[in-house]
Order: sequence, then C-alpha cells, then structure tokens
Amino acid sequence: MTLMEIHGFCAPGFEPLYDTFAENFRHCGDTGAAFAVRQHGELIISLWAGSVDRESREPYTEDTLANVFSSSKGVLALLALQQVAACELDLDRPVADYWPEFAAAGKEAVTPRQLLCHRAGLIAFREKVADDLIYDWAAACAQVAATEPWWTPGSRQGYSPFLFGWSLGGLLERASGQSLPELYRQGLAEPLGLDGGFGALGHKSTRIADVGPLKKPLPELRENAVGRAIKEERGGPVAMAFTNPVSLMMGTNSREWRGAVIPAANGHFSARDLAAIYGDLALDAPSCLPAELVREAGRKQSRGQDAILQADVGFGAGFVLRGSSADLRFGGPRGFGHPGAGGSVGFADPERELGCGYVTTRLGQSLFMDRRSANLVEQLYGVL
Repeated sequence: MTLMEIHGFCAPGFEPLYDTFAENFRHCGDTGAAFAVRQHGELIISLWAGSVDRESREPYTEDTLANVFSSSKGVLALLALQQVAACELDLDRPVADYWPEFAAAGKEAVTPRQLLCHRAGLIAFREKVADDLIYDWAAACAQVAATEPWWTPGSRQGYSPFLFGWSLGGLLERASGQSLPELYRQGLAEPLGLDGGFGALGHKSTRIADVGPLKKPLPELRENAVGRAIKEERGGPVAMAFTNPVSLMMGTNSREWRGAVIPAANGHFSARDLAAIYGDLALDAPSCLPAELVREAGRKQSRGQDAILQADVGFGAGFVLRGSSADLRFGGPRGFGHPGAGGSVGFADPERELGCGYVTTRLGQSLFMDRRSANLVEQLYGVL
C-alpha cells in the first residue's frame, strides 16, 4: 500500500472530496488521516489513507484511533449536557454543591456553565506539579479542586487547555455517582457505536495511530500568538496553561498517556466517531441529547479576546462556535464543535443536519483548524 492509496467512499455528488483528501497527502504533509461526514443521519463520506506508524508498516483503517487532543473537549461537554438532561446537574448551581472540596481558594461560586464556557479562571495549576500527576485521575482532580483561579471567576474568558477535563470530569463523577468512562460508555459509545474514547486502551478499536509533527510546517491560517506569549512570559498564565507539567506536551504516544483519563486532551477517536457524534447533534431530533440542550450547546455563552488563546473566540456550553476566521469556519451560522491542537476537528451544522470529523497523525502548529481540515470543509461546502 502507498500513502496515496485512498480508501473509502463518497456519496454521489461528493466525489471532489476524494481529490481534496488526496491533496492533503501530496502537498500538506498528511501520512495517516481520515475524514468522515454524516448528513440526515446517514454516512455520506468516509475516507482514510496512509499508515498508523512512522515506519509505514501498518495501514490506516476506517476505525483507526488517533489522539484528537482538544477535540476531546466537545465529547466531554456533551456528557455534561447529558447529565443536565438527566436532572443530575444544574449549569447555574455552584460546582461546590456537588463537590465540596472545589470551593477552596475562592471557587465557591464557580458554576458548571462557567467551566464549560471558559470563564472560571481555572486555566492552569499555579504551582509547579509533578510530571506524572496527569496520569493519576484522583490526584489530578484533587489538585484542580485546590487550585486558585488566575482571576476572579466570571470576569474574563480564558481557555483552559487541560484543567477543563479534570474540573468538568470530576464534577460529572460526583453529580452522577458514576465514573467518567462509564458515563461515556452508557451515554455515547454504546448508543452511537463509537470506536474510541478517552485514552486509547480498552475500546472497541485497538488500532491506535502514533502521532508526530508535520515534517514541514504548513502556512498558518492566523498568527500563532500563543507561542509568542509563552516565550514572552515563561511563568505567565499562557505558558503555565500549556507546560505545567511539561508531560502535557510530551509522551502522547506512550502507554502511560494512552492508559490515563485526561479528558481535555487524550481522547482517541476515529473520524467516523466524530462524524457520528456531531451528525447526531445536528439532527432535528437528536438521539443523544434533547433538542433544547443542543441549542444551549451552540448558543453564545461567552465571546471575546481569549486571555489564553490570544484570539477572538466564542464558546457555547463547552463547544467552540463558528467564527469568521478560516480556522474556525466550520458549519453554517449555527455551527459548533471543537478543534484539536495539530489539526483534528469535529463539528455540527444543525441547519444542514450535518456532522463532520477529521483526524490526522501529523500534527500542525495550530490550536484551531489548519489548512488540511479547512481545505476539506471548504470543498464540502462548495459541493453542498
């Protein structure tokens, strides 16, 4: 098999997506990737190509799992909204009502809604923590509960790259009385027939792709202001959010990373998984969430110049909203989803009842969509 051998199918009328997907391999550095789209509940595109390992020995398949980094957050947010639907969680009741220890260090009034739309100020550990903390679910949740916000909760929007997962996941476990993996299994994996989940071990698919940087960086769709902010203030909130501990940026192919529950960043999913999740959310009558809560997911809860992402970003209840920039131009006007560092993305377009997923093993430098996913989405909507 060669890297340019494209597998899968496109429904009639969507054949131009074959060429766009192939172009990502020829000119944009992909060596293993998949792209899937569901519309009106039907899978209309499922393409995959390349290999799962750097030596190109094992072929990429339709159910291959790859780390999608922050695209995981959309899945976690959906689990939170499912607990709202089950009347186990109130978005505007203090988190501390469910998790008393969380009230420490000035967080007694923080609400689940503030966690979901990144207005809690809980964006990084303030003190240096051990590198192996991230692999210990209970210890990481306890550390988050004890952490002081970086500013008064509710006063600013600041994206939480990693603490989002332990704060929201810890809350869901306490509100529901179930473990996060069990909530995922019951609420999403089994009903939607998903291949992957948080971490990469013990799921339906055992084919796991190694991830690594693109051999040649792609032109950025917007300036990488995050990288500049990290260099300018090594102990500042941006740097601490992404590098404390440094294991957050390293070892993503290790067994420790794959075996842990790091729900803001170590979701391992197939493109078909993301398309299934967002394809369901895009339906007039979703199966996994009441329609009124889908509207809450895509309703603007916060928007502005984000203190961590260093860009204008809008958030619904745990989801990134469609923006004017090419790196967030997913879906129609009501589009919402979540990109992941390196290039992956999943999103829903309720107006077209369409859900999309793109997963790659070669990581770009953007925290949002990059040229590869933007090319595919642009071609998809050109056909539509």
